[in-house]
Amino acid sequence: MIAIDTNVLVRYLAQDDPAQSAIASRELKAACSEDSPGFISQIVLCELVWVLQRAYGYERAQIAKTLAGVLSTRTLHVEQEALSWKALRAYERGRADFSDYLIGHTGMAHRADCTITFDEKAAEHPAFRLLS
Repeated sequence: MIAIDTNVLVRYLAQDDPAQSAIASRELKAACSEDSPGFISQIVLCELVWVLQRAYGYERAQIAKTLAGVLSTRTLHVEQEALSWKALRAYERGRADFSDYLIGHTGMAHRADCTITFDEKAAEHPAFRLLS
């Protein structure tokens, strides 16, 4: 199994740099299979969202579709996949960042009553409690 850094995943998905995109595609196709999927950490998912939004100007719906594709690909294994799906579903319905929802759901999975925050958008979700 290989672990995949954000920059490789972005090049593979965006296909925007001819040289690096070709290398990323070749490596992922050669190294990732259903029997030996590539590993995507939760940090990579959060960075992916940030890069797609900030550097590529993706809209929220495009980002959600891309994340769903990554989570659905059987040649990739995402860390804490069930939590990532929950965060994605909350991201699709809410206004906070994907990373906020992942933080909230991870806290709940570890038996936290809530995640305390100053982020008003995140606090709209029941996993959070707004501090004021």
